[in-house]
Amino acid sequence: MNIAQQIVNGLVLGSGYACIALGWTILLGVARLVNFAHGQLYMLGAFATWYAMTKLGMPYPVAILAAIVALAALGALMQIAMMGLVMTQNLTSLMIVTLGLGYVLQGGSALIFGGNPQTLPGTLSRAKVDLGSLWFTWQDVLVLVATLVLYGAVWLFTQRTRFGSVIRAVAEDPKLAELFGINAKVVYLLVFVFECSVVALGAALVAPRSPILTSMGFNEVIMTFVVVVLGGIGSIGGALVAGLGLGLFIAFFGAFVAQAYTTAAAFAVLLALLVVRPAGLATK
Repeated sequence: MNIAQQIVNGLVLGSGYACIALGWTILLGVARLVNFAHGQLYMLGAFATWYAMTKLGMPYPVAILAAIVALAALGALMQIAMMGLVMTQNLTSLMIVTLGLGYVLQGGSALIFGGNPQTLPGTLSRAKVDLGSLWFTWQDVLVLVATLVLYGAVWLFTQRTRFGSVIRAVAEDPKLAELFGINAKVVYLLVFVFECSVVALGAALVAPRSPILTSMGFNEVIMTFVVVVLGGIGSIGGALVAGLGLGLFIAFFGAFVAQAYTTAAAFAVLLALLVVRPAGLATK
């Protein structure tokens, strides 16, 4: 067994998890909101990219931008519809509403795109790189680099800018924040739009590795949840470390133990860590 190749596989897998988890990390940890349609939004981002490339003839970079804009608009509509629940911080109702919305999105997508698997043409996923006994694709490199850049940019934005402080203030107490002249509704709208935009970007980058289906998204949202909780809810650096670490764990567990039980093993690690460190790997 090539240990070095498993490390590469783990970093490739983990960077995908971390990339998909970034939007939910901000939404859940910083803005204190939930969105259980995250997996279906990932699926829509992949199909939006596919549609832009195959039906509209857009090149891959332009198709990524088109998918981001499309999901940003959808995110704005979703947030406007749920604004009453958001402003009262009714997380239970938000969980139920977004979970139901996810099923609606999945069913609607199945009617529009059909049940056949699709692939994204013209990406870097077929450009294989061989380095001795190691191999990966340029799409893998793109995902890893984009993930590192995104996490660095978002960390700087949330921790070093005034708007990052505003987001945290609204999350703590939206009514009190409004007394200080902050428009909490606009802040929540922008955060939700950001989450949908980032998941669209993650889908456009990660989805070319495998066929895309309208039924996909469940495994992604489960692993995203593990990453967010493992890293410490709201911790951007923790989510990055957790994503890469989870990818390495799954790569080695699948190679040396059994591929079929990787999800169960990931949750076993999550449970064990939360017993020892309830706040996750890192704090804000």
